[in-house]
Amino acid sequence: MTVTPQAGGAASERTGLRVTYDGRVHPAEEIARGAAYELFSAEEAPGFEWAPRPGVAYPWRRFVHVTEVSAVHGAAEPTEDLDPPLLMPLHRQHGWAYVHQLSQQPGAAGDPMLAAVRGSAVIRPGTRMVKVLSARQLAGYVRGWLPHGFCHREHDVAHLRTPAGMAVLRGDSEGGDVAYALRWRATDPADYDVPVGPAYQGLTALPPRDRLGPPVLGTGFVPSNAQLVPEFVTRDFADLPMPANAALLAYPAEGVEVVLYTYQAEQRGWLRMVGPQWRHLLAAVPGVSPDQEYVPTGDAPRSTQLVGVYGGAEYEAVADLPGGFRVLAMTRAARYPVESAARRLRYATWRGVPCLVLREEAGWLRLRLCRPDPDAVTTTGAQCHERGVYETWAPGAELTDDRVVDLPYRTA
Repeated sequence: MTVTPQAGGAASERTGLRVTYDGRVHPAEEIARGAAYELFSAEEAPGFEWAPRPGVAYPWRRFVHVTEVSAVHGAAEPTEDLDPPLLMPLHRQHGWAYVHQLSQQPGAAGDPMLAAVRGSAVIRPGTRMVKVLSARQLAGYVRGWLPHGFCHREHDVAHLRTPAGMAVLRGDSEGGDVAYALRWRATDPADYDVPVGPAYQGLTALPPRDRLGPPVLGTGFVPSNAQLVPEFVTRDFADLPMPANAALLAYPAEGVEVVLYTYQAEQRGWLRMVGPQWRHLLAAVPGVSPDQEYVPTGDAPRSTQLVGVYGGAEYEAVADLPGGFRVLAMTRAARYPVESAARRLRYATWRGVPCLVLREEAGWLRLRLCRPDPDAVTTTGAQCHERGVYETWAPGAELTDDRVVDLPYRTA
């Protein structure tokens, strides 16, 4: 749903939602089913910013995570289970500030307390995931890119609602007056990895000249002087099949969430949701017309595929969480629940470096490094396209261990 800036304070008055923060009770608006709140104030208060809205008596506002509030009054009953928040072992000397300090120190990756906090960030089937995008990346997803690389649970980043606040989650060096994001539901926890440990030490060693975006700390947390945000990567930096009803979003300076497009799996394309009052948010997106109602992606090369078995035959499938997996079919009657499902992708080795095969053109293969490190980047000549994502071209005849792999999903 698209929310207008004028709706905030007035809506909180209608619903009666109040949140206690820093010892004071504020009218509030719920964000992401209670993962965060937008607080309103009639008077200036520490941390609140001036954001007047016509017809609203509360010109000051602040976004806070649910873990920052001490009480919520008048909230509606939740319609689904929330993802678990970060949990910290009780300690009389070490609090949030201590854990945050550890999270920013690469040498503290093995600290037991930090590991316990990071381990409490859990992905479940159906968990909403978010990847913050630049305008260039948004254009890529509209044309058929698939979820890949660094991402976050929506529950952990719901309080970051403005371009300035979301800058800490950016995966490249581009900026702008509007932040964009892709949101989708996780199909299986096995699709994701925590960027911690020996497998990611090479990524932390890449010099600034060979990377985009902020450095990878190796602690499993976003580099930030104020936020404690756990981060994930898609396993092996692979593309994931786009699930049904994924959304492309915009966040202007007003702090509202605007749904630009939703993914229509059967039509293999993006349906425009944004109204005329918000189409200017697409002005900076290269090659995308704000007036185009529907953008098909069916001809885009796909590096991964979701397949399912029904009645002994294999079909292309779609994840439609939380409902499960079904046959990808245009007619509703043919959208059978599949008996088994798997993610199909292609691996190969080039010059001793393990890679994913993204596509093939005239005997050349587009590769993405599974485990980027300084040696692998030098050996392959791979270029960094966004934080942690390194790609290159290779002659098909030089590849070894070229194979197609099916990674099964649990369907029951």
